Parts: sequence; structure tokens; C-alpha cells
Amino acid sequence: MTQFIADNAKIGEGSVVGHFTVIEEDVQIGKDCRIGHNVVIHAGSILGDHVRVDDCTVIGKQPMRSKRSIFKDEKGLAPARIADGCMFGAQVVVYAGCKIGAHVLVADGAAVRENVVIGEYTIIGRNATVENFCKIGKKCKLETNCYITAYSELGDYCFIAPGVHTTNDNYLGRTEERFKHFKGVTIKNGGRIGGNAIILPGKTIGEDAVVAAGAVVTKDVPPGVIVVGSPAKYFRDVPEEQLLKNQGWE
Repeated sequence: MTQFIADNAKIGEGSVVGHFTVIEEDVQIGKDCRIGHNVVIHAGSILGDHVRVDDCTVIGKQPMRSKRSIFKDEKGLAPARIADGCMFGAQVVVYAGCKIGAHVLVADGAAVRENVVIGEYTIIGRNATVENFCKIGKKCKLETNCYITAYSELGDYCFIAPGVHTTNDNYLGRTEERFKHFKGVTIKNGGRIGGNAIILPGKTIGEDAVVAAGAVVTKDVPPGVIVVGSPAKYFRDVPEEQLLKNQGWE
């Protein structure tokens, strides 16, 4: 036997499942899907039509908690829900409780934690991590090796360059006071973050704002401006032709 497919799993017409793949109880896979080798799709996960899952990827993983974790151990997370046309590269991990919109691409080695929502046509780059309780809008690009910390929210059409780091704990794991201030970052529609920039906890990047490469954001960034440096400071306004309203996108 080169596969395990639960008796009550449903696999749509035209779908193909690779060798040594495990499809657990109550999984639903739509039509014309391509499931690679050594894939694990955990119980109850729902995949739409025309979904591609490459080798050694895991869909619907339940989280595990250290005794020291600040997050409570959650029971009964909803199954992962994957909409039509999504693509997952090799060695991707998508946790239970995720809702991933149509035509999302999650590239090789990326991780999407529990209770994450990702909008349609968004791209999650190689080895990127989206931590738990995040919301990512539609048509965003999160490039290679970027890190979106827990409790963050990104609007639509955001661009996150390679190596960007977001943070949520100004106390660096010390004192009980930190739990009163624990907060991710907010990036409004069209916000763009340059390579290796760092955004400190709870900061908001305004609509159409740009954070330059290598900047360290210690204060909220107003809409439509470019900030540079460490700490990041106003440089100039975003050129009119670069604003979302002038792109002709839908």
C-alpha cells in the first residue's frame, strides 16, 4: 500500500494523489486537484477544485503548545479550508483553523499558523511565516523569509519584501506587564515594506505608506509617506503615480 485514504474521505473527479500520502477522515478534496507524494491532509480539511499540493506538505496540522507558551492550548479548532485554485509548494505547513482564499500561492517551506485568514490571490513566499491570529488581505505579496508576527493584520495589495520582521512584544518575554501591551502590527491597504525592515509591536503603517529597506519603525507611519532610517523618519511623500488609486487594479 503506497497511500492511506480514509474510507469516508471524498476526492473529486479527476484528482490525482501521489505515493505515500495520507488523507484522513472526513477530508474533502475537489475536482482536478493534484496532491503530491508524502503529503498529509489532516482530518476534516476541505480543499476546493483545481488545488495543487506539492510533495511533503502538511494541511490542517493541529498546533502544539509548550508549557511556557503564552497561548492557551486550543481544542476543537475548525478544519483548514482551502478555496479553489490554490497552490502549495513542497514542505509547506498549513495549520487547522486557517481559511485560505481562492488562487493563493504558498511557496516552498512556508508556514501558515492556526486561526489565520488569507485573502484571494495573495502570495506567501518561500520560507515565509505567518503566525497565529493574523489576517492577510487579498492580492498581497509576502516575499521570501519574511515574518508576520501573531495578532497582525495586513490590508489588501500590501507588499512585504524579503527578510522583513514584525514584532509583538516590547518587553522581550520579561515581566507580566508585557501581556497588557502584547500586539502585532497593522499594515493598511497598499502599504509597502522594504527588505530587512523591522516594525515594532503595535505600530500601524498607513494606507499607501512605504517603509524603506532596513528601516526600524518605532512610531506609526501616516498614510502616503515614505519613511527611512533607524528610527524611521519622514523622507518624502509617495509619488502620485504610485498610489493605489492610480494603478487601475480591481
